[in-house]
Amino acid sequence: MSFPRRNMPDPGDLTDEENDDTIDPELRLRTVRTAASAIAESIKSERRAERRKKSIRASSRFFRRNTTSKKLQPAPVGAGPSKVSGLRRNVYVNYPLSAMEVDQHGEPVVRFPRNKVRTTKYSIITFVPKNLYEQFRRVANLFFLALVVVQLFPVFGAAAGSISVLPLAFILAVTALKDGIEDYRRGILDEEVNNSGVTKLAGGWVNVNQPTDPRSWIEKLLGLNPPGKVSKGVRKLRDREVGKAEAGVRTMLDKAGESSTSFQTAPDVDLRRGAGGRRLDDIQSIDSHSYPPSLPREASQSSLGDSSTTLTKVPSDPFGSMSQYQQSIHSHSTMGVIDWERRIGGTGRWERTLWKKLEVGDIVLLRDNDQVPADIVVLSTSDADSMCYLETKNLDGETNLKPRKAVRGTSTIQSEEDIERASFYLDSEPPHQNLYLYHGVMRYKDASTGEQKQEPVTINELLLRGCMLRNTSWVIGLVVFTGADTKIMLNGGDTPSKRSKIERETNFNVLVNFGMLTLMCLISAILSGIQDSRSNSSASLFERDVDPTDSAVVNALVTFVSCLIAFQNIVPISLYISIEIVKTIQAYFISQDIDMYYQPYDTPCIPKTWNISDDLGQIEYIFSDKTGTLTQNVMEFQKCSIRGIAYGEGMTEAQRGAATREGKADAIDPEELNEKLMALKQQMLSTMERAFKNRYLQSNRMTLVSPQLADDLTNRSSDQRAHIIAFFRALAICHSVLAEKPDQQAEPYRVEYKAESPDEAALVSAARDAGFPFLGKSKDGVDIEVMGQRERYTPLKMLEFNSTRKRMSVIVRNPDGRLVLYTKGADSVIYERLANDHDPVLKEKTSKDMETFANGGLRTLCIAYRFLDEDEYMSWSKKYDDATNAIENRDEEIDKANELIEHSLHILGATALEDKLQKGVPEAIETLHQAGIKLWILTGDKLQTAIEIGFSCNLLKNNMDIMILSADSLEKTRSQIEGGLNKIASVLGPPSWDPRKRGFFPGAQASFAVVIDGDTLRHALSPELKELFLNLGTQCETVVCCRVSPAQKALTVKLVKDGRNAMTLSIGDGANDVAMIQEANIGVGLFGLEGSQAAMSADYAFGQFRFLTKLLLVHGRWSYQRVADMHSNFFYKNVIWTLALFWFLPFNSFDATYLYQYTFVLLYNLVFTSLPVIVLGAFDQDINAKAALAFPQLYVRGIRGLEYTRAKFWLYMFDGLYQSAVVFFFPYLVWTLGLAASWNGKGIESLSEFGTTVAVSAIFAANSYVGLSTNYWTVITWAVVFGSTIVMLLWIVIYSFFLTKDFVDEVIILFGGITFWATVLFTASVALAPRFVVKFFTTVYTPLDKDIVREMWVLGDLKDQLGLKRRRAKKKKQIIPEAAPMFQAQHNRSLTEMSSMHNRYEPVVNSSPGPKDSTRQTYLDTPPMSQTNDLPIPNIQYAHVRNDLGQATHLSPIPASPAGSRFDMNPSPQPSYYSASGLPPQSPLPSPKYKLSTGEITSSPPPPSRRTSLATARASEQPSMFSTSQIRLPQSPNTLQVPSASHSPGTFEMQMRNTRHPPNDYESQHGHGYGYERSGSSASYNTAADDYWTAEDESVVSISVDGHRPRPHSGSASDDDDRTVGHSDERHRHRHRAPSWEGGYAL
Repeated sequence: MSFPRRNMPDPGDLTDEENDDTIDPELRLRTVRTAASAIAESIKSERRAERRKKSIRASSRFFRRNTTSKKLQPAPVGAGPSKVSGLRRNVYVNYPLSAMEVDQHGEPVVRFPRNKVRTTKYSIITFVPKNLYEQFRRVANLFFLALVVVQLFPVFGAAAGSISVLPLAFILAVTALKDGIEDYRRGILDEEVNNSGVTKLAGGWVNVNQPTDPRSWIEKLLGLNPPGKVSKGVRKLRDREVGKAEAGVRTMLDKAGESSTSFQTAPDVDLRRGAGGRRLDDIQSIDSHSYPPSLPREASQSSLGDSSTTLTKVPSDPFGSMSQYQQSIHSHSTMGVIDWERRIGGTGRWERTLWKKLEVGDIVLLRDNDQVPADIVVLSTSDADSMCYLETKNLDGETNLKPRKAVRGTSTIQSEEDIERASFYLDSEPPHQNLYLYHGVMRYKDASTGEQKQEPVTINELLLRGCMLRNTSWVIGLVVFTGADTKIMLNGGDTPSKRSKIERETNFNVLVNFGMLTLMCLISAILSGIQDSRSNSSASLFERDVDPTDSAVVNALVTFVSCLIAFQNIVPISLYISIEIVKTIQAYFISQDIDMYYQPYDTPCIPKTWNISDDLGQIEYIFSDKTGTLTQNVMEFQKCSIRGIAYGEGMTEAQRGAATREGKADAIDPEELNEKLMALKQQMLSTMERAFKNRYLQSNRMTLVSPQLADDLTNRSSDQRAHIIAFFRALAICHSVLAEKPDQQAEPYRVEYKAESPDEAALVSAARDAGFPFLGKSKDGVDIEVMGQRERYTPLKMLEFNSTRKRMSVIVRNPDGRLVLYTKGADSVIYERLANDHDPVLKEKTSKDMETFANGGLRTLCIAYRFLDEDEYMSWSKKYDDATNAIENRDEEIDKANELIEHSLHILGATALEDKLQKGVPEAIETLHQAGIKLWILTGDKLQTAIEIGFSCNLLKNNMDIMILSADSLEKTRSQIEGGLNKIASVLGPPSWDPRKRGFFPGAQASFAVVIDGDTLRHALSPELKELFLNLGTQCETVVCCRVSPAQKALTVKLVKDGRNAMTLSIGDGANDVAMIQEANIGVGLFGLEGSQAAMSADYAFGQFRFLTKLLLVHGRWSYQRVADMHSNFFYKNVIWTLALFWFLPFNSFDATYLYQYTFVLLYNLVFTSLPVIVLGAFDQDINAKAALAFPQLYVRGIRGLEYTRAKFWLYMFDGLYQSAVVFFFPYLVWTLGLAASWNGKGIESLSEFGTTVAVSAIFAANSYVGLSTNYWTVITWAVVFGSTIVMLLWIVIYSFFLTKDFVDEVIILFGGITFWATVLFTASVALAPRFVVKFFTTVYTPLDKDIVREMWVLGDLKDQLGLKRRRAKKKKQIIPEAAPMFQAQHNRSLTEMSSMHNRYEPVVNSSPGPKDSTRQTYLDTPPMSQTNDLPIPNIQYAHVRNDLGQATHLSPIPASPAGSRFDMNPSPQPSYYSASGLPPQSPLPSPKYKLSTGEITSSPPPPSRRTSLATARASEQPSMFSTSQIRLPQSPNTLQVPSASHSPGTFEMQMRNTRHPPNDYESQHGHGYGYERSGSSASYNTAADDYWTAEDESVVSISVDGHRPRPHSGSASDDDDRTVGHSDERHRHRHRAPSWEGGYAL
């Protein structure tokens, strides 16, 4: 035998690799498309991984078979390496510490952290230094701190050096106050958690792991918290719980067995009463529609009573031996850690205390529905088998309950005395992050033999902090890890200090301005030194003793510093405080948004970090949890397949999304669908009620709607009836659910179910509502009803479900005495175990039904059965019992025994459950995709569940190539990732990482998705492969990561954030999401029933996932736009002010003389110009909120960072440079060339008048410039923009009357003359003219998409499309937008905004996007759209005008013509991105009026004339002129064209748009043009004599139309006439009154 043959691959793996059709033969990578195939592949991947692990364990046992150490349970998928760095810890219980672990005083050497946790950034001690460090990370603050120090020295000529410290101190104080408020709110939530109550053993019992006096030296010095004293917080807790859990109440924990776990027991037996007679905590019901239940605080608090209490042990497995049901006697067992001969004081007692008071080594008592306060090893439970159940949703996102068991040696502990008699210690591994791995050993001395024993402690005996105890009356545990050492906190990390992207980039701008400042100061110092070094100048005569020293070099240095002080405004100190004010206002607006208020939790969106709101407008990647974030944790039984027949009428979210993508959303209106389902439900219920009585029916919770099922079930002559009964009977029997009657007196037939998973409860509830209720379990049997008839089945064995088996089975004896095996599980697992002679047709039908269900986003299970022989069962039962009692390889032996019985099955049917999504999740995801945002799902759930939810919420689609990555080694992971990269490259070509092409283009090209499990992700995130995985993931539309730990979530977010320099957002609802929430640029937490730990650590917190669209696309986009514009305007206004002062230097020998009066310098940034910029940053809106949601593609500008670029910064800087020259040199020329005299004869040649004129011009220009940049003018904007300038003028008036040396009577001198006012207005106009001209031309001729949308909104077109009312009634006079030059040619884009993608640009209507194939030229700021959402637009309707006017049908609509007929219209030769606003539906046609030759006006037609009208004659002579090819679309909304008259001469056709027809080709091929519906008509037909055909006319005749009434002819157009485009003016110049009929003409 050769050694290589020993490790041959599993034949199943060979089959999978070589014969699997889903594997690309070239790339060796599995790719699937449909949901069913993806789920099947995920099951195969998990089974392959399990086989690999088993082979690894088997090979490792081959080399360890001679070792004596006990086997430790391997970690599940996602677990890291077993070796953990750090020192192991020993936790002692009544056991002496070793000499190495105590000091000379006998106190423990090792100190463990407290159980108090905090998510705050600061503490009372660290707040001031840490906050100052945060603030002085800003370069500007360091610069201003240096300037403050310099200004304290008089030599530098600062006007008020001591006052200069106030602005900086004010900014630091306000920012610190804001940061403190944010952190204080986090601290409040931390206190709520830390001050939660828990029961621990205290009194005379001593925790030997803690020192006698654990206080710090400060507490000892101050005499705080002496040992043994009850703290104030504990007293408050006990006062709150008085009567429920009084401190010091003695409690006994006795073992007592019960005869039943169901409510069918004798009425005098109370399952929840102990031996002392006190009623214990009720186990909360978990039904299929409210899972998991809310926290019953009363239940968790009422843990102790007034008297001695006995807690009973109840059997968890009713299918075990009869000995479990015998009365348990409290015997002194010699097994385990209890030494009954040990003397005790008996002073230990249970006491209520706070979470933060727990220490390592404490013994705690947990009750049902209590949260676990620390990482605790289970010592004993209320269950007879020492089992307890844990809900870990808050930790890993999974909703199903996890079984945990007590350590065997401590499972006999029942009371305080037992704990005092026990003696043992736990040898524990160091704390680490892995949630799925724990290795410890419990060591103790056997009391009877004195032999040292040890037992392994694994993750199955460990309760983790943050989990919830379920379905277990009580648990006694040992605290092992506390506070920061707990796994949940290790996965969370420290709270980071986040700064926005614009704030980080501002440092560059500040450095540029600092460089400019340094350059200006350097120039001034050099030239000042040169001037000062000159001799024999007038300065030596007139400026004696002015220079500070006699050295020109020293004087130049002094000038340099003086210029730094004078020009300091170029580096805006007020920028940061203004930004803080703006972001505070933005945070307030976000918190007040009623659209993000969630009523069930009574909470709005709560911003917790205020300084990163602009980052909300730049998010490129969203990382989301699944459970509780996308889903509701509610399972609904939607459909089923029984004997090859599918039942169920409901529609899933995935089906709705598919219909929406196919443009069929209108056919599935939710309200209409719900009405139909309600009608079908009533029909189904009425059918069943006539056939049998179902007393346990809960019709309001019934989700399986199928009248056909009711018909088949009640049809006694149908063969299908027996199969339906057998199917639902299997659902009522094959489960591990417990039944309970919440109120047996008031509602005796109301049954609720509690289950280990919501799937189980949903299946049993569906059987109940179908007429097959499960009533309860007892030691004698399982009680159910079958269509009103009670049946009892005797349970024999239960083969439990786990992730490896993917099935569960029960063996029961039916009322006929036959043995039946019922099995339910994944279809692939069941199909492998079907009988060889099974009906192939049934197999195929059921398989197709399950595939259809899976593709519809449903979770499927296959139900099967077989009958057993007595001999077969007895033989197998012995083998199974031997396997369960095996000491080594117990799990493997049980699996082998299960395989012996689970075979030769026959299909009963299949179930389909829907994991209900939160409201609006599919629509929100679709909108975010259209905005260019990619979504990754990071979940702790299994692969199959994540794929099902991905399809349900339309994140995964059937047109995607889904790549499933599953590998157990680094090299295999590399191979699969490289295969995925090659596949994408073969389809899409090489990737491009150009930042200008960022953003997601849904439907623009072939789409890919990656699904990866936690074990493979661990390899993918390794340093060798993370770059490859990053390239693969960022080229896919969607990435789904399953079975990931919280730390892996954070690493994945960090990989994308740092590797692509992308803006990321993480959203979750549980403690397992805290790490990724803190790692992302923006962290969002959802409030939920399972806790608020995610919301505590998040930057924003709200109630539902769908609110994310409003937060990002509206508030985020606004904040980004506002802050970007605010930054640019801030730098501009400081440049124009400071450089004007610089231009003055050559005229004052470069000695830093102030041009402005000093109060202007102080008030410029504080009063005169600060408010307009703040209002711009706080209130401006480039487009309305509804428009932003209708056009999510506009968001892509933020992803690409196009609103805040360095090019924009330099443009504003150069604009400020130009304007500073204008505001200085224009007044200078006026003062130099003009008359230097005021109106009263006083001179205005002083520096005060000139400087004030320059200052007023600069301030007026700066405020007006902000006004030009404002898009949304409100009352506040008007008041602030003009009010700031008015305040400045008022200041001149007021300050002029103060006794000053340089500003007396300035208002009289300046304001009274035309020179000042003319100079100011002319200077400001010249300064602002280039900005105005550039904005006008860019808006009109090269508009951005947001400019077009804004114009559509302002004109009202977009409001009409969205069905919104206009604020003002539409004027009669129509504005023809297409008459503008910008609409005669396609609008252009700059080179930085051009994109090669082509698609339409249109508003989002999530309910009904139409499947259009037309494309348009799009641009860099707008991604293309594959799914168009057309609103109805006006079309053309024709009407005949006939010669035989005597008939009533002389003017009537003609039938719609088929495509290609003579009535088809060709596109306009003048394409435009806008269409006309569109005509509304026409009014009823007016009756014609006729004017006779006598002047009489009548409605009766005159007799026919012998002469035909000139128009008729022309039509008959030149029929070719009316050919279809020459017909053009109307170029005005109110132009009625007369097309070809190929029918009888004299008959004309008039066209008019309406809303009853689909858009024509022109409208569907050119973007931005939308028709829309309007209520009522605004036009009617009106014939006029001046609209007859004439020789001078072109081939199109326009017939003018006005609103709602016939219009008498007039020689000139009235004021309210609607304008026409084309040759109407030419036609009007050739008007004539040619009669059409004898004796009159038509009006």
